[in-house]
Amino acid sequence: MKMVAPWTRFYSNSCCLCCHVRTGTILLGVWYLIINAVVLLILLSALADPDQYHFSSSELGGDFEFMDDANMCIAIAISLLMILICAMATYGAYKQHAAWIIPFFCYQIFDFALNALVAVTVLVYPNSIQEYIRQLPPDFPYKDDIMSVNPTCLVLIILLFISIILTFKGYLISCVWNCYRYINGRNSSDVLVYVTSNDTTVLLPPYDDATVNGATKEPPPPYVSA
Repeated sequence: MKMVAPWTRFYSNSCCLCCHVRTGTILLGVWYLIINAVVLLILLSALADPDQYHFSSSELGGDFEFMDDANMCIAIAISLLMILICAMATYGAYKQHAAWIIPFFCYQIFDFALNALVAVTVLVYPNSIQEYIRQLPPDFPYKDDIMSVNPTCLVLIILLFISIILTFKGYLISCVWNCYRYINGRNSSDVLVYVTSNDTTVLLPPYDDATVNGATKEPPPPYVSA
């Protein structure tokens, strides 16, 4: 009978496109790393040349400044933190260090909770969508078309869109979690637990250690007939 480690019964090692969860986590970390790097470059260019990304109050439909220096510095700090977190997740999945994946997993949980909160807000306060659309600039694309849609249909469309996003984000969370469990299980030396009939627990050594120790034992002395 083939003995299977306990952690292999509760999760899958494969993710989207039938690749391994380690490969999926590495690709996901690289993708987030590229996105945040692009955002950081845009923020740095906007900080170096504010006139290039300057929007007047009439264009924004309000009496507030689009992005001041303080908000720009906060956005740059968040982008740097996200680059660090994504790099840690990519390195941890590649080098099989489970602890390095935890910050990225916590970020995914936080992002999922924010999107779920948006869905709850839309469901509880459906009129907030119309108020938000009215506050958009007059030259916003398709503003009049969106305002002409039935409010109930608009709420259902937005909830459907958010549900698709939440489903996709939940799948990515499960992929990263399965990668963490896979790496954590491999690093635990594949120790199997065997419970005897008298309720005593015996830890079986890993297969590689058992074979190595068995191979290094000295052979018994040769048999000599009397």
